[in-house]
Amino acid sequence: MSDDEIPDGVTIEMDRDTVSATAAVDAPPAEVFDYVRRPANHLAISGDESVQGTTIGPEVLSEGDRFGMRMKMYGLPYRVTSKVVEFQQGTRIAWCHFGGHRWRWEVEDAPGGGSKVTETFDLSTAKLPAAIRLMGYPKGHRPNVARSVANVAAHFADG
Repeated sequence: MSDDEIPDGVTIEMDRDTVSATAAVDAPPAEVFDYVRRPANHLAISGDESVQGTTIGPEVLSEGDRFGMRMKMYGLPYRVTSKVVEFQQGTRIAWCHFGGHRWRWEVEDAPGGGSKVTETFDLSTAKLPAAIRLMGYPKGHRPNVARSVANVAAHFADG
């Protein structure tokens, strides 16, 4: 994804282990946080359209919860179970699956109202970070996180 392909209003930051995308959302932080912590919404949020739906777990995620998702990559369906490994009510939630790398969402007040939402793919906690780097990540998730935060912003823009 080149800079001209990044959705309007989305900024990207990247280092050796992480790629993050941030967007402004026209909704209070509590509403945005509640939206991203519900696995049923991940199908609409997914920037790479790999999420196909939920399989198991609570309706609303909190610290330590496990949840399962139906996924599809490269045309191949699979299922994965993740665990919430970071949780600060209203501001931060992150989960990981068996590989140990994390998908983190952070929500904060935006100057002038609304929210700022950030999704980060973080392989610093991965069990096999070298293998993930060989597969082209974190850079390979640049378009995914950019579209994911844009999808969250669009959800609230649509009412």
